[in-house]
Amino acid sequence: MAATGAESPRPEQGRRARRRVVAVVLAATVILLAAAVTIALLVAGPGGTPSATTSSGSLAPTPGTTGVVSPSPTADTGPTATTGGQTPLPPEPDPTASSRAQPPTPGATAAPPVPPGLLGQDLTIIPGAGNNIALTFDAGANAAGLDSILATLANRQVAGTFFLTGAWAASNPSGVARIVAAGHRVGNHSMTHPALTRLPESAIAAEIRDAEAAIAAAGGDPRPLFRFPFGDRDERTINAVNSLGYVPVRWTVDTLGWKGTSGGMSRSGVAQRVLGNLQPGGIILMHLGSNPDDGSTLDADALADVIDGIRAAGYGFVTLDRLLGP
Repeated sequence: MAATGAESPRPEQGRRARRRVVAVVLAATVILLAAAVTIALLVAGPGGTPSATTSSGSLAPTPGTTGVVSPSPTADTGPTATTGGQTPLPPEPDPTASSRAQPPTPGATAAPPVPPGLLGQDLTIIPGAGNNIALTFDAGANAAGLDSILATLANRQVAGTFFLTGAWAASNPSGVARIVAAGHRVGNHSMTHPALTRLPESAIAAEIRDAEAAIAAAGGDPRPLFRFPFGDRDERTINAVNSLGYVPVRWTVDTLGWKGTSGGMSRSGVAQRVLGNLQPGGIILMHLGSNPDDGSTLDADALADVIDGIRAAGYGFVTLDRLLGP
């Protein structure tokens, strides 16, 4: 039987159903897009972009802060790490780094400048000192003669110059303090008393800087006076010493008291060597310690005779600071 006009055509109903489905899908899509935009805005930074983080995952400083962040235990604090775009953080101290000599003390006064006229030399007299003599004492072995020498210098009211090795200063810090407290001058005699001409420049520098630090730790400042161990030097080593801010000082006469009685010397022999070689600006070399074989301290024993004889000859006394100016 044919369909009557009272029935709704089936194709039209299908089209309406499909339109409703499409509308629902479109509405759902719009809702999802709106939700995504809202989430993006919530996590975005003030400028509309995601906030930066440090390597440990914590938020970096926002604009208007100082830009300094205290690093967490896992944060990168190496030379390339930055905080908020500021200056790189300094590296952590290396516990294995060398602890070699540093300047005498933080805030210490600068060393006296080395006069240009003294460069390239190992001085044997004090230029322009007139009728004055410098008594100098090398300390590298023991302190056997220290008490006697300090007592004689105090009694005779004479100031001397003491060239100390760093090893001696480290072993005798109270001795260094006593020398300085008595108003005497100290100088650098290397750390371990090696023959410097046999060493490369780096080892020479270490010997001088280590001695400087050891003497400074005991309360003295040896700059800028230096004496070569054994008197062993050449043009290369003199230049190396100058480059470290020191002027090498040799001697005019060696008392030879260090030879001891076992080496044929005596108290009177020490005095005779000094008094027989006096000249203006002379530098006398004596030693602080005892002879290792016989235990004699001839320089300490003869010191009073030496001072009295020098004065009787019309000379006065200066320290080696006179080299640096009147």
